[in-house]
Amino acid sequence: MIGVSTYLEPGARWGVWELEAALLPAAYPRLVQRAGALAAMLPPDEPARAAAAVARLDGLVVAGGPDVDPARYGAERSPRTGPPAPERDAWELALIEAALAAGVPLLGICRGMQLLNVALGGTLVQHLDGHAELVGVFGGHAVKSVPGTRYAGIVPEELTVPTYHHQAVDRLGTGLLPSAHAPDGTVEAVELPPEEGWVLGVQWHPEMGDDTRVMRALVRAATP
Repeated sequence: MIGVSTYLEPGARWGVWELEAALLPAAYPRLVQRAGALAAMLPPDEPARAAAAVARLDGLVVAGGPDVDPARYGAERSPRTGPPAPERDAWELALIEAALAAGVPLLGICRGMQLLNVALGGTLVQHLDGHAELVGVFGGHAVKSVPGTRYAGIVPEELTVPTYHHQAVDRLGTGLLPSAHAPDGTVEAVELPPEEGWVLGVQWHPEMGDDTRVMRALVRAATP
């Protein structure tokens, strides 16, 4: 059972209804399912309940989404940083902390990787160009793994990945190792050493592509 964090949106429409909604692009649970696991959606909740939620999971995915509030890493807000999502920030940080404490395998995707970095005391670049080509359209660029890392063991070759982001890791969080880079040097994957558990963050969106190796690796690590 792989839990995936979700959005909390003020209004979504289906049928005759337009209501507040906890939602997630279907590509996320489908990727979990393609990798051979069950997907459970984790809408924002009280942070104090994160440990209980994680205790029922075999693995955790922190999904992509809005920019992390710069206040979370002690920075002033850039004019190019998007509006905050305080409920998601609080809930997902609590989920990450609970997963790290319990040794539950953890995969951060895009925002999820950035939030993992922030949870471990790191900071973010609030804007960079070239990693989101058109608004609302996924682009792609090459990612090259760092030899000897967990990610390199999963995807050893250079790979063109689906990408859509304008923020990235600046100062690495405590214990995190860079495990892949874009051609411009941007850190595209981070991980903790093996002795600290199965923890990986990727800056791109594997759910938007055909390569299931990263998710399959999470599922293998999460299988009792």
